[in-house]
Amino acid sequence: MTTHVEGLSRGTLETVPTVCHDCVWWQSRGARSVAKERWIERAEDDWGAWGTVYYDDDGSVLGSMQYGPADLFPRAAELPAGPPSHDAALVTCAYLVDGRSPWVMQSLFLAAIGDAKDRGAKALETFAYRYGEGERFAERFLVHKTIFPRDFLADFGFRTLRAAGRVELVRLELGGLVPVEEPARAKVVNALRKALVPQPLPEPRQP
Repeated sequence: MTTHVEGLSRGTLETVPTVCHDCVWWQSRGARSVAKERWIERAEDDWGAWGTVYYDDDGSVLGSMQYGPADLFPRAAELPAGPPSHDAALVTCAYLVDGRSPWVMQSLFLAAIGDAKDRGAKALETFAYRYGEGERFAERFLVHKTIFPRDFLADFGFRTLRAAGRVELVRLELGGLVPVEEPARAKVVNALRKALVPQPLPEPRQP
């Protein structure tokens, strides 16, 4: 299977799940809302594509992620453990379409880390949640997520800035990271995919 990533922008927004088309929850604050088109214009003028979309080889969407400078998402200032830092790019939400492709979430975070580093962000931040033991994969990752498992983010090197109950604001410093070239990044993604896709059990030996 071959896959590819494109920037989340005005041109690719229509290909992602419909719940994302007009959603402005992160872009709003309090009772005040904003027009999605106006926000897109500002985001693309100030930052460019505001996330990534992951496509299968047939063009179907495997997942998408929204991120950008923290000041583009005023809702984050109201959340427990917020506000995010002004020098960071903030991952606000992701949508994982198919539970049979769990490596897509890792791939989206790898793309966000590389993109934020390339654009000069000092760090990548997001909101995390400490799930209890035994929580199902679907609860932790599937469909529309605005907060991510703390143990999952720890594997990338995210550190806790502050906590409010089970919710945490976590940060990955990008200053010491070396930009990953696309061929190398593809190898990492392939390794993650192979590691996370369940392997068939061996056939039992005949007596």
